[in-house]
Amino acid sequence: MGLSEGLLDANKKNMVVADCTKLLDTQVASMQGVSGLAMKAGYTAIKGLAPSYCAEAIATLLPESFAALDPIWNEGVQTGDPVTHLTENRDRSADAILSVTDARIEKSKNQTVRGVYNKLRNSAKKHVEEAVPGLAKIIDNYTKS
Repeated sequence: MGLSEGLLDANKKNMVVADCTKLLDTQVASMQGVSGLAMKAGYTAIKGLAPSYCAEAIATLLPESFAALDPIWNEGVQTGDPVTHLTENRDRSADAILSVTDARIEKSKNQTVRGVYNKLRNSAKKHVEEAVPGLAKIIDNYTKS
């Protein structure tokens, strides 16, 4: 069974989304510098305008993201420690996750959205890499139960 099937069944989906949303909140809160202030302001604005937007986006992207992570996770299962394996391969893991948003943005007809995404894509990878250890722990938590 792949991560998508195991982690997104009816009993677990809402808990996984809630934990991933908390991880996103934590990641944004820890950002520093001028770009961190800008990210925090934007994130706060989005949550103020549409409080469930981030959770809904996460819920939408999780099945494809978990499918993209499945091969890396399974390599880790074979070695006996998938959390460490995903964390040690955070570059590949981030690329796998971002391949999902890359494919979606490629289909977007909104040139403004595509332009903003393309400008932020390189810095996004760094942030996704930083989130991989937390995501790996979330996945581990729900694959054990």
